[in-house]
Formats: sequence, C-alpha cells, structure tokens
Amino acid sequence: MTTVTLRPPFDPELEAALALVADQLPSTLTAEMIPLLRESPVSADEEIFATLAERGFTRRDVTIAGHEGDGIVISVIEKEGRTGTGPGFFHTHGGGMIIGNRWLGVVGFLDWAERFNGVIVTVEYRLAPEFPDPYPVEDCYAALQWTAENAADLGVDPNRILIGGASAGGGLAAGTALLARDRRGPALIGQLLIYPMLDDRDETVSTHQIDGIGVWDRGSNVTGWTALLGDRKGTADVSIYAAPARATDLAGLPPAFIDCGSAEVFRDEDVAYATRLWEAGVQAELHVWAGGFHGFDMFAPHTAVAQAMLAARDNWVGRLLA
Repeated sequence: MTTVTLRPPFDPELEAALALVADQLPSTLTAEMIPLLRESPVSADEEIFATLAERGFTRRDVTIAGHEGDGIVISVIEKEGRTGTGPGFFHTHGGGMIIGNRWLGVVGFLDWAERFNGVIVTVEYRLAPEFPDPYPVEDCYAALQWTAENAADLGVDPNRILIGGASAGGGLAAGTALLARDRRGPALIGQLLIYPMLDDRDETVSTHQIDGIGVWDRGSNVTGWTALLGDRKGTADVSIYAAPARATDLAGLPPAFIDCGSAEVFRDEDVAYATRLWEAGVQAELHVWAGGFHGFDMFAPHTAVAQAMLAARDNWVGRLLA
C-alpha cells in the first residue's frame, strides 16, 4: 500500500492531553518492552480496589477451568448487600493481547451494575506471547460459560448478560460472542465493543495513517498481533474468533455498540465491522469521535469529546437494559 501521510487532526483538547501522555508512553510498543510494561505498579490495582470500596462494591476471586482445563481466575463484583436478580456484565480487559489484567477498565462498568442491580464478572485470560491464540479467547469463553452456568447463584438473569471490553478486550468480546453463537452457548443481550481490536492484516488506511504517533500506533498493533498469532499473522490461517474482522457471516449475533476515534488505528476495521453487522441484519450502533486517539476516554476523561463518548455508551446500555 502507498504510504499515507495525511490523517484526521486530533481534537485540540485531546492533542494537549496527548502531549502529556507522550512523556509516559512510547508511541510504538515492541516485543522487547512487554516484560517492562507488565511491571505496572501495584498501586494501579490498589486504586481500583479503593474505588470499589468507596462505592460500596464487594469483590471475590474464583478459580475456574480455562482453555484445556487449566485454572484461571475471575472476579465477581457487586454492590454490598445486593439482593434479587439483575443483568450480568461480563468484562474482557484491554492491553493489546499482551499486557493488562482483569481490573483494567472494570471501573467503567460500576455505574451500570449499580443502576441495574447487576453483577460484573471480569476474567483474567492468559496473555500472548506465552499463551498465543486460542488461549485468550477460549479463556474468555470458558469464563462466560461459567457465568451463565452459575447465573442463579450469582443473582444474574441468564437472558440478560452483556459482554463488553475495550481495545483487545473489545476484540475478545466480539470473538467470544462469535464462539457463543457458533457453539450455541450462553445467550447474550448485547456486545459493547469499545474501540475494538478486530483485524490482524494491517491493510486499512487508518492503520497506515496512525504510525509513530498517538497511543497504540501501527507498530504497536503489529507487535500485539504478532504476539498473539506468530507466523500466522496476516495469513489465511487465522480464525474468526481471534480476528473477528475475518468473519464472513455475522448473522445471529447480539446487538452491538461500537465506538472509536477518527484518528486511531482501529477506525476503519471498526466501521467495517459495524457495516457488516448491518448487512447481516444485526442491530449495531456506531460512533466515530472526531479527533479521537485510541483510548482517549481513559487518558483524557475530562475533555468534551470524552464526555460525549462516555454519555453515548451509557445511553446505549440504558436503552438495551431498560
């Protein structure tokens, strides 16, 4: 493909935030950086635990059988003293398939768990490259199955389980939804795909536009997909569950919400996925936020465009579960 130099500009407010982020994050992540990036300070998790406690949420860990029967950990989060039955929020964390843990992004689900008397289940799927495909998506599916099978004990309505995640977590949510459809597994009420990572082929215009700039650029994306797929990356030997953009039949999937920024690698694959859901007769809502870089709602939640993004997400979940 011809080198692309033009790209949509960053939103001015976000550009200012990006300048601050750039000091902490390299624009391109390489395989050599993975061990260091995993050494995230324990304080990050402690901060999340403090937020849960402040808001009156309890958390408990459960070890379940993941892919090939190996033990993986999930955490169940709900309001203290909660009674009755409500929806289940099944969370798959982001991190490019290579970093992060089950707590990353889970705070974004707390308002919904509170409002709808729901339960959050978040899964510690195993990371690439040590655990390449199909470990991550199969771990997620195993945890989703556990959630559905234990719905009565959890106080979850098995017909009201929403799967959701951001970035790699969005890709895993989409892949897990495909597995649930094809294996006639748990029924999902919806899939919340937050700037999802869907396509390993590195062919879109947006992946070439965002190269050496922003958060999670083209080089980082190649690093993540290579860790997950190895030599299979970009070949015909990649399953739709690993890279949902490769699925040719999207019929029968649950309603989807997809969002992304106009200035991020995932823009074109996310727009294409929404389009193909519509083609398959599936209800989908798509938002492309002008000037948004990858993950801007987490890095710059105070900005006007991030507030709009969060409100749109909240509105969709509210309508879905009303």
